[in-house]
Amino acid sequence: MSDLLVEMRDVRIEGRSDETWMPIIKGVDLTLKKGEVLGLIGESGAGKSTLGLAAMGFCRDGVRVSGGSITFDGIDLLTASAETKRQLLGKRIAYVAQSAAASFNPAHKLIDQHVEAAVQHGVSSRSDSTEDGIELYRRLRLPNPDEIGFRYPHQVSGGQLQRAMTAMAMATRPDLIIFDEPTTALDVTTQIEVLAAIRDIVDQFGTAAIYITHDLAVVAQMADRIKVLLKGEEVEEAETREMLAHPKQDYTKSLWAVREFVRPAKPAPAADATPVISVQNVTAAYGKVPVLHDVSFDIHQGRTVAVVGESGSGKSTTARVITGLLPQKQGIVELDGQPLPADYRQRSKDQLRQVQMIYQMADTALNPRQSIGDIIGRPVEFYMGLKGRAKRDRVAELLEEIELPASQYADRLPSELSGGQKQRVGIARALAAEPKFIICDEVTSALDQLVAEGILRLLARLQDELKLSCMFITHDLATVRSIADEVVVMKDGRVVEQGPKPEMFKPPHHPYTDLLLSSVPEMDPDWLTNLLAERGVDNIGDAAVDNMK
Repeated sequence: MSDLLVEMRDVRIEGRSDETWMPIIKGVDLTLKKGEVLGLIGESGAGKSTLGLAAMGFCRDGVRVSGGSITFDGIDLLTASAETKRQLLGKRIAYVAQSAAASFNPAHKLIDQHVEAAVQHGVSSRSDSTEDGIELYRRLRLPNPDEIGFRYPHQVSGGQLQRAMTAMAMATRPDLIIFDEPTTALDVTTQIEVLAAIRDIVDQFGTAAIYITHDLAVVAQMADRIKVLLKGEEVEEAETREMLAHPKQDYTKSLWAVREFVRPAKPAPAADATPVISVQNVTAAYGKVPVLHDVSFDIHQGRTVAVVGESGSGKSTTARVITGLLPQKQGIVELDGQPLPADYRQRSKDQLRQVQMIYQMADTALNPRQSIGDIIGRPVEFYMGLKGRAKRDRVAELLEEIELPASQYADRLPSELSGGQKQRVGIARALAAEPKFIICDEVTSALDQLVAEGILRLLARLQDELKLSCMFITHDLATVRSIADEVVVMKDGRVVEQGPKPEMFKPPHHPYTDLLLSSVPEMDPDWLTNLLAERGVDNIGDAAVDNMK
């Protein structure tokens, strides 16, 4: 098997908890041929990322390989010297992390980080690598590809940063790329372009890939084979078409059947009802660059308004205006009919308390040095004035509300929780202020479908119990169908369409809304190919690929 690139046999991996080593991967086999794409799927905590990193010969702190063998192109990665691994990692093996925001160095420009591996490994000069980086940015549909690399990470959106990381991984034309949820931060229209670009480059350069994802429709477009994991063990593996058509195991079938939750529609608010939040003719800018243009919508008590649109459309910027983090240039934001000061520093403590936010990436939103009890306890003390036993009791109540008992979780650090558990902590922290209004910024995009559905059910229950109003920022239209009462569609900083959810999913649509709806991936391996053909695109950027050669 001369084309065999990666071979993992009976791999066992353990993680340390206190002084005890606990199994994470329990004797899994994995093979990958040159130019082949293997999809790894399973719920949070299944061991997908751990197994993917092990294919690089790497383990996170507190994790070790306790048995089995791992070879890359005939090289034993478990016995290879540190120098041998340094020559492989970044040159022949690359990694695209799930959280780009946590992976880039905030003190260096994107292009400086892009060229580093190619220059250090002697693949190309700095000038050639810079030109190549710009070409990759163009191929991955980043805006202003000639200039965007000269920005710092905080100066681009999350979706743009994820694409920049994908370009960086491709800089040395590696033999193997580990894609760890590379499109979770992308809207559906951008996701199509990035998936097509990744697939084309993999095909053109014969790059092998392990594609880790919780999105079954995405893996259907990317993978030649699919391996399903559950609690560190292999459930089943098959060719993609066979797996999609005839899953054998009950667990796999359950993955195929998720997203059954749809909250019943709520009656429309009374015509004379005062909105909890009213955004009226808001215009905002970053410096001299306008980013929002005359944005208006209302959110009433107990209702959820989903704000959708592609990366850079202004969704999160609107949230920043509502919270006072970005003062608007024109227009007003009202809370219960009263204008809110544009700058959060001018708002009263009660006004700050009433508007809370749950962030997209729980990994970067929770202080890694504080316990879960301290993280939730801070707003309990700041806003509610509780201390001592009263504070501890309230923290325990909040943990019970998010279904994480205080006896088991209050003393843990964020690193000891799964992604779904960390997101629940973010919800509890927001609820600790006892707000009227919560902004959920892509809170399920980084979670597998089973965990995401649990988060949506939790949010719906808490909203009904506490009469919360919610602005739900998302690019996932399945989430919109599940939880929204009304939908606001944004593009280029403007509201292009809005209305009750049932009306928004019925034609005729605004052309941009129609584009979003048609871009939702389907569980059909031919869906992406057929969609590109319908839009008049064969292989995206063949000329760009030729240039990169």
